[in-house]
Amino acid sequence: MTTEEIMSLTDAYVMKTYGRLPMAFVKGQGALLWDAEGTEYLDFLAGIAVCGTGHCHPKVAEAIARQAATLIHTSNLYHIEPQGLLAKRLCEISFADKAFFCNSGAEANEAAIKLARKWSLLKRGPGRCGIVAAAHSFHGRTLATVTATGQAKYNANFAPLPAGFSHVPFDDIDALAAACDDNICAVMLEPIQAEGGVNVPAPGYFAKVRELCDARGMLLIVDEVQTGMGRTGKWFGYEHEGIEPDIMSLAKCLGGGFPIGACLATDTVAAAFEPGDHASTFGGNFLACAAGLAAIEAIETEGMLDNCARMGAYLRSRIEELAQGVAAFDHVRGRGLLMAIVFKGIEPKAVQQRCFDAGLIVNAMGTDRLRITPPLLVTEEQCNRAAETIVAAIRAG
Repeated sequence: MTTEEIMSLTDAYVMKTYGRLPMAFVKGQGALLWDAEGTEYLDFLAGIAVCGTGHCHPKVAEAIARQAATLIHTSNLYHIEPQGLLAKRLCEISFADKAFFCNSGAEANEAAIKLARKWSLLKRGPGRCGIVAAAHSFHGRTLATVTATGQAKYNANFAPLPAGFSHVPFDDIDALAAACDDNICAVMLEPIQAEGGVNVPAPGYFAKVRELCDARGMLLIVDEVQTGMGRTGKWFGYEHEGIEPDIMSLAKCLGGGFPIGACLATDTVAAAFEPGDHASTFGGNFLACAAGLAAIEAIETEGMLDNCARMGAYLRSRIEELAQGVAAFDHVRGRGLLMAIVFKGIEPKAVQQRCFDAGLIVNAMGTDRLRITPPLLVTEEQCNRAAETIVAAIRAG
């Protein structure tokens, strides 16, 4: 099919919940995508931070194909070998002792919220079920997670929203402490606010949050949907902060492009869940867990964590070097390969379009920045190409 034919099909039969760009990709490999007409693009968005191992990584594709030819699905009423193996690997590389699997980041955060409330019920008794999140956060699109999200644009049209959620400014320990009264069971934060603008907290903030939670008997939930699985140059964003959470949510990079989500927790907290408390029909299925295991193996054996840290630093410095003297350029923010380029006096979608016209995929955010989240295997040559394209797009005004 041509791009026009694909667009017409989508417009005719798919609900209009996305502001889709006039493009349809049909093939991918590594950091590259091709449209229906065969035009090549350098993908520095990677499915919004999903394809950490790149498009169609051979290990991931082979694992999915092999598993699909063997067994695709059984109920979670039975034991699932790749689910157990993936849970083991995630616990080995993280703080956690137990994992629950689902299909998306929103579902992982739903599980985290329910687990925190059940733990509080057992530990503290009824009534202490409040959760404090941050302004400008993003935790998902379900009713509970969109309520936890600290951006009114996502939840304003869906009242009544679930009770028990409140918000404070990110990176403000005094505001958080003031909000955490006896009704609060957990604090829910992203190590870096990705959808909120790639907001990185000051050094020491998370250590103070951990101390506050410990002092007041609250759980710390870290939403690592976008920061997890190597995106920041370490397996998880919390590792940069020198702390460990009680609960963590994962998705995006976890499946190497295949849909999967996970909620991880310590033994003490995970024990609050009993059979029947939570479930997911497709969660932890054979295909998703095979993909997750292959993605972890690829990240680990191919040095993608180190590459992410090195290429993130290189890309930042290259953009800053090329942007010297460009009046509209402001700064680069982020960590690893989760990054935003901030500018002034230019419409972000115009910059995004100029990049797209030059064969580079990036993401316009808010009123003054682009987000870039390339695959963790991105090369220096690709970073040079992206930096030159982005700075030229900003320079064009």
